[in-house]
Amino acid sequence: MRVLLSWLRELAPLDGDPAELAETMSDLGMTVESLERVGEGLGGIVVARVLSLRPHPQADRIQLVEVDRGDGEALQICCGAFNMRVGDLVPLATLGTVMPGGLEIGRRKLRGEWSNGMLCSAAELQLGSDAAGILVLDGALEVGAPLAEALGITADVVFDLEINPNRPDAMSVAGVARDLAARSGVPFTLPEPVLVEAGDTATSALASVEIVDPDLCGRFVARVLEGVSVGPSPRWLADRLTLAGMRPINNVVDVSNYVMLELGQPNHPYDLARVPGRGLRVRRARPGETMVTLDDVERRFVGDDLLICDARDAPVGIAGIMGGASSEIAPDTGSVLVEMAWFEPMAVARTSKRLGLRTEASARFERGCDPWVIDLAMARFCQLLGATAAPDPIDERGVLPERGHVTVRMARVNALLGAELAEEQVAGYLDPIGFTTERVAEGVLSVALPSWRLDSSTETDAIEEIARHHGYARIAARVPRSTQAGSLTPFQRARRLVRDVLTGLGLSEAMPLPFLAPGDLERAGLDPAGVRLANPLAAEESVLRTSLLPGLLRAVAHNANHRQPGARLFEIGHVFGAPRPGEELPDERERVGAVLAGADAAEAKRAWDVLAAALRVDGVEVRAATPPGLHPTRSAELVAGGAPIGEVGEIDPDVLAAHGIVERVGWLGLDLGALFALARGERPYRPVSRFPSSDVDLAFVVPDTEPAADVEATLRAAAGELLSALRLFDVYRGAGVAEGARSLAFSLRLQALDCTLTDAEVGEVRARCIGAVETAHRATLRG
Repeated sequence: MRVLLSWLRELAPLDGDPAELAETMSDLGMTVESLERVGEGLGGIVVARVLSLRPHPQADRIQLVEVDRGDGEALQICCGAFNMRVGDLVPLATLGTVMPGGLEIGRRKLRGEWSNGMLCSAAELQLGSDAAGILVLDGALEVGAPLAEALGITADVVFDLEINPNRPDAMSVAGVARDLAARSGVPFTLPEPVLVEAGDTATSALASVEIVDPDLCGRFVARVLEGVSVGPSPRWLADRLTLAGMRPINNVVDVSNYVMLELGQPNHPYDLARVPGRGLRVRRARPGETMVTLDDVERRFVGDDLLICDARDAPVGIAGIMGGASSEIAPDTGSVLVEMAWFEPMAVARTSKRLGLRTEASARFERGCDPWVIDLAMARFCQLLGATAAPDPIDERGVLPERGHVTVRMARVNALLGAELAEEQVAGYLDPIGFTTERVAEGVLSVALPSWRLDSSTETDAIEEIARHHGYARIAARVPRSTQAGSLTPFQRARRLVRDVLTGLGLSEAMPLPFLAPGDLERAGLDPAGVRLANPLAAEESVLRTSLLPGLLRAVAHNANHRQPGARLFEIGHVFGAPRPGEELPDERERVGAVLAGADAAEAKRAWDVLAAALRVDGVEVRAATPPGLHPTRSAELVAGGAPIGEVGEIDPDVLAAHGIVERVGWLGLDLGALFALARGERPYRPVSRFPSSDVDLAFVVPDTEPAADVEATLRAAAGELLSALRLFDVYRGAGVAEGARSLAFSLRLQALDCTLTDAEVGEVRARCIGAVETAHRATLRG
């Protein structure tokens, strides 16, 4: 919102440098985005009369203009604008003038013709935004007179403020001036217009008002102004509107906008002769109703919209947003029906958003206007227009918001602000801005909530006002103390350990997005029925992942396509399954997934062994299975307590082919919640033997249905305490091995703590291991 310093000073005697006032406004929560000085730099610019216009002989886009600058002699100017006529008065920047933007005017030759000055647009003079043509002045001005003197321009400052939604009062010049006056300790006074009433006929006899839906319209005031003459506004009023960012139209519309900017009360003038039935009805729209608004656009309404209709029930305006074209002020308007109302804020906001129609009026109504400033605003309207009003305005009432008192406790004030304020200070901050205080007990104040602050309703709201006017910069910054030092939860510590272990195994952490394209799950061999997003960021990523596998496979494929085979990656992230029975939200779980490109199932199993050892989890069974997306004979489930906690093995070759991956890829996937819930055993240190070890290699042909992990467990049990290390180093299928079977080759390291093992002792352990595996797993020793 743009606010003029001269306008503020009419309501409060504000002194000081404008830059300091800008800092004060920002400190009060009305951030000043820019400060613009206007009306300065106009020395050397005079009123000139156009004597002749002719084309430039060498340039189509330039004309030669001869002007009289007051000395009776013709002065040639080269000008690129063509909106002037002979006899028009225009601003002339004479030679040597420094324009408001810093341009110095000198004698210049343009395509062979001399230009002895410059004719100026409103934008070049910083008197408006129009840069399309030269500013044509009032024909009654004196030729040769300084422009600033002729137009009555005085230097001014325009503040461009950012007003947050919780400050409805600051959407007016009066609201900003009230805040500044309170901070500066100077008096604040509202305008005191004198309303002139004439005639014996009351407004109710000239027009009528009916509120059909009082829950959406709390107050509706109307007055009839007779003998109105529509024409241009006074220069001072038009200039103020222009600097405030509004385009002057005519005196009636301009006064309407002026009152809205000054007092924050939107209003609408109707041409009474063009309102059928000479009356207004405020009601909800009927679905499908239409109306052409002032911007010549036909709008269609729904049942939640609030309309202003004529006495015959036809729409003539959208309540709180924009009037209709059928009753707008015209040059021949003589009688004006002025309407000022209070509309329910959310009703205006909903309609404005649905229609995509945001206006200065709707911006104020949806924040919450003051329902009791209407009388002052109506009198101000009549005074500025210079019109006489019919006596006894119509004042219809609906449901208005209640404004009461809140109790403010000094202990609570100082606790929230970290300050040591006294009751007198608090009252000094609140009383000048309309939050009138009354002491009810020691350290307790009763605070009246002003009608122009519908955003305030609690003790905390009042304390926020105290903080604003005390100044946040005056509140010392302190770090709150906590009785408990921060720490990681057991789950967080375990998650970090998983990350450290996998990093130590040579894996890099990847972070794919949790969004997949339709078909990605199926391409990874998974159930395609994933959770679909109603409003995806991108149409090609509209499915939430149910597994970490698709994203990691894409990462492996990306690396392979860039000549980086053998990528070893892991991810810790959330997956989203179908909602559990009786729930609406997806079943969200945190998992870890690891892909080992160029590795087999045995290496993935070794990664699990290292991780299990680091976490000290026991009793996890490796059970033969074919989890979705994994190899049918080289994969298994990790099961604890009869429930699966993850899977280990190799990726299905068909899945790899679908992603363009030509190397084998090992896989380890775990549900972190289930994994961390397992009992954590102890890992006591074992002495290191000083005696040499003996290595024994055993290869068994076993059926494919026998998991390698079960064979390994049998070997461990049979070898007993003499086994110091065991490793599966080869899996073979092919010549010499029957169909449906495979060869598993294990390396056993035997070592005693107290002596060197003899060949006989090593042979005894070897025979025991062979016998145990052959008996338990239908295996045969391979020569």
